[in-house]
Amino acid sequence: VKDNRPVNLEITDWLPLPAVVSILTRASGVFLFIGAALFLYALDRSLAGPESFAALKATLSSPLSKLVIWALVAGLIYHAAAGVKHLVADFGYGESLEGGVLGARATVAVSVVLILIAGLMIW
Repeated sequence: VKDNRPVNLEITDWLPLPAVVSILTRASGVFLFIGAALFLYALDRSLAGPESFAALKATLSSPLSKLVIWALVAGLIYHAAAGVKHLVADFGYGESLEGGVLGARATVAVSVVLILIAGLMIW
């Protein structure tokens, strides 16, 4: 009996790149929704008074805080890049299979470059 299950568990072998980009777009949206609570808390602390602002500034200068900020900014960049891809598709460009793959590649490439630039700016 021949076993038809996939041998290689590489996600791109059984899930095309546009599908992976779509799933990651939804995941980044959920991540940003949760991260908005952190941003709102930081805004509240920054406006509570000079002492609270100084404490928040000291907290946000730690490497762990910078990593969290970079992750949230990365999610925002990726989500925005995928949103631009969808806007372009709404105008009728990239609706074919080849266009979908090209748009997914462009989303990933632009996101990686902008996330690395953001990381350099944050660190």
